[in-house]
Amino acid sequence: MDIFKVVGIGIIATIAIVILKNVKSEFALYISLITGVIIFTMILGELSYVIETLNTLARRVNIEFAYFSTILRIIGMAYIVEFGAQLSRDAGEEGIAMKIELGGKVMIMVLAIPILLALMELIIKILP
Repeated sequence: MDIFKVVGIGIIATIAIVILKNVKSEFALYISLITGVIIFTMILGELSYVIETLNTLARRVNIEFAYFSTILRIIGMAYIVEFGAQLSRDAGEEGIAMKIELGGKVMIMVLAIPILLALMELIIKILP
């Protein structure tokens, strides 16, 4: 199972970081960054499966493609923002992590506006 590989890599990296943190702290950061990239590339196949499945479901339900693609972009952006913020936290930069999260939230709101407007129009049509 792939989850054992992901967890195994994470545990090995954590042990290496704990050992190297006292000797060469900059190597600990490099290991953290490399581990994050390795795990991210390992899960890309799983993410593509999820996207394909959601795409099939959206076609069956007849969801407008523009809304579906926007939702996928929002989900992808949330994962990328979380990844970047966690890398910053690993480097000890909590302030930068918070700013990454704030930027991501604003960008997600911007992407969500067309969906919110369509929802408001639908509510107005339903109400007398």
